[in-house]
Amino acid sequence: MSGRKQTGSRPDTVRLQRISKAFWESAALMSAVELDAFTAIADGHDTIETAAKAMGIEPVNAERLLVALTAMDLVIRDGDRFANAEDVDRFLVRGRSSYAGPWMLFGKPRWDSWGRLTEHLKVREADQRRLGMYDDTFTVERARQYHEATYSIGMGAARRFHKQVDLSGRHKIMDLGGGSGCYCIVAAQSHPGIRGEVLDLKPVVEVTREYIRENGVADAVTASVCDFTADPLPTDADVAIMASNLPQYSRPIIASVVRRVFDALLPGGEFHLIGEMLDPDGTGPLAPALWGLSEAVNRSTGLAHTVTDCIGYLEAAGFTRITASEFIPETLTRVTGFKAG
Repeated sequence: MSGRKQTGSRPDTVRLQRISKAFWESAALMSAVELDAFTAIADGHDTIETAAKAMGIEPVNAERLLVALTAMDLVIRDGDRFANAEDVDRFLVRGRSSYAGPWMLFGKPRWDSWGRLTEHLKVREADQRRLGMYDDTFTVERARQYHEATYSIGMGAARRFHKQVDLSGRHKIMDLGGGSGCYCIVAAQSHPGIRGEVLDLKPVVEVTREYIRENGVADAVTASVCDFTADPLPTDADVAIMASNLPQYSRPIIASVVRRVFDALLPGGEFHLIGEMLDPDGTGPLAPALWGLSEAVNRSTGLAHTVTDCIGYLEAAGFTRITASEFIPETLTRVTGFKAG
């Protein structure tokens, strides 16, 4: 049965109630991550009693949590024993290279702000911030916390990008708002001789340089302080990437950035705009729509852009051979264009 239209029966409130309590599910997932519930199960503490001991909580609370996780299809119950679902086992068991626990906790500090969404939606345009969350209070420590949460998921996206896009023969990447530098780091690891320059704000760049050093690519990748929406861009790059920050900016800002990228790129260069894009008709998917809504919480001018919007930005700037392809299902789309040689 469609959630939007019920046929053959009288409409009820089940769907609406589920949505109104969706934050209960978020809380259960986040607590399971914080308590290392999935790690305990993977380590063989797979009954209520043994999991409770591993998590350091009372058996009754372990039962409450595991029952909820089972109903959410995050764990699988077989009698008295529990096992992790396949995606949980891959991404939420601490110590594994694919561990994404910090990303699952990414939104927790903003719960209170989301609880005041109505208040945020009433903010007048004159009081919105051009760079949203990146205001004067965005410190190096906040940048470090932010990228601790996003790094694991960013490395996964960067590896996927480099499996899809062959940059062999390219010389330099400029990554706009590259954060922890994942796309340039993976490029340097995959293509000897390629250079990368991550462009981001001052508090972020200090953290970017830490990740560059940790990955052993400091000879190939640099990080430069740059507000890419206003500051001059490097003019020696033949690849430009802007990933996972699209909804943070308004339509005029994105259009301006794309034009500035086109002007800065070397002839024959390529630009990859990877973002949380809505379908052409603007009806979904849900993840991009919610990322756009989150900009109200940030009090920014940003919003969700459609695939059609993004193709239009590249066309207006002068890019050719423009294509759009799904990057992360229901979440990210990659729009690519080339500058004539």
